[in-house]
Amino acid sequence: MKNKTSIYLLLLMAFFSCSEEKKAVEKFVRPVKYQTVTYLGGEKIRSFSGTAQTDKIINLSFRNNGIITQFDVKLGQKVKKGQLLAKLDNVQSRLSYEQAITDLNSAASQMNTAKLSLNRVRSLYEKGSSSLSDFEAAKNAYKTAQQSHESAKRGVAIQQEQIRFGYINAPENGVIAAVMSEIDENVSAGQAVATLNAGKDMEITLGIPESVINGVKHDMLVNVSFTSLSDKKFKGKVTEVAPSVDSNTSTYPVRVTITNPSDEIKSGMAANVTFDFGDSKTKSTVLVVPANAVGEDSNGRFVFLVEEGETTKVKKQPITIGNLTGDGFEILSGLKQGQKIATAGLQTLLDGQEVRLQ
Repeated sequence: MKNKTSIYLLLLMAFFSCSEEKKAVEKFVRPVKYQTVTYLGGEKIRSFSGTAQTDKIINLSFRNNGIITQFDVKLGQKVKKGQLLAKLDNVQSRLSYEQAITDLNSAASQMNTAKLSLNRVRSLYEKGSSSLSDFEAAKNAYKTAQQSHESAKRGVAIQQEQIRFGYINAPENGVIAAVMSEIDENVSAGQAVATLNAGKDMEITLGIPESVINGVKHDMLVNVSFTSLSDKKFKGKVTEVAPSVDSNTSTYPVRVTITNPSDEIKSGMAANVTFDFGDSKTKSTVLVVPANAVGEDSNGRFVFLVEEGETTKVKKQPITIGNLTGDGFEILSGLKQGQKIATAGLQTLLDGQEVRLQ
């Protein structure tokens, strides 16, 4: 019995020792990010993120103050040009219009009285029973009354226009994209109550950094993809390139119009716009690497070259750097175009260390 127990113990010890040996054999391979060494300005394909929107967005608002009494506006509603969407109570405008009508009637009465007076004075003057000064005074009074009547007529027209300012009619065919007010709400002149997407084309708005903005040209063709439409690709064309930088984003605003639009593209969708700068002429023969890929020790500057074979390893490569550009350090010696270098975690890498490309 003792012999059997000893055998079992020996087998268990052998099993655990083998497991420990297997665990000891397993080793950690550090993942590293890398980049291919290129010439200054040599990155031909660049992608930038943007947002989709229609090319014509109209904020709808009243040109008068008041309480909304009619509001036939719903999110996603299709509207036609000229369609009545909302109106105000227009109490003040209607009172002003009624006063303008009263003023017009009064001016008309005064003009008729002045005309009768002028006719009477003219008849007396022709008979020699009235002086020239009385006749001239009657003519001036009639002329003044005529001017007052014309002014009153313009006042009525203005007040009619003010009443129309209390109505909102659709300025274009389109779709209601946002609703910001409700019926019975008191609103001010110019306050947006809804947003109308009236454009026929879908655009992408994005910001382009200074380093590549000179490569973006008007009518330049691009590729567009959407996160929510991952299985579909679209074509686009650059329609606007801002001449100055946006101080809020430190980029140059650019608009891209999609040339093969789809109803699946909605305003506000996140988009990726890919530019191909391969046609841009560059005579640069200076190699450049990212600044974060360059390390320094007692022997000088270095990078970690990625050497691929049966295993992938990094090799410490001394380099000579030049000026710092927007794309990184210029390389005067130590590297060739097309070589791969590690771009992150230099402090934890060792010469000859096995790595896994990420």
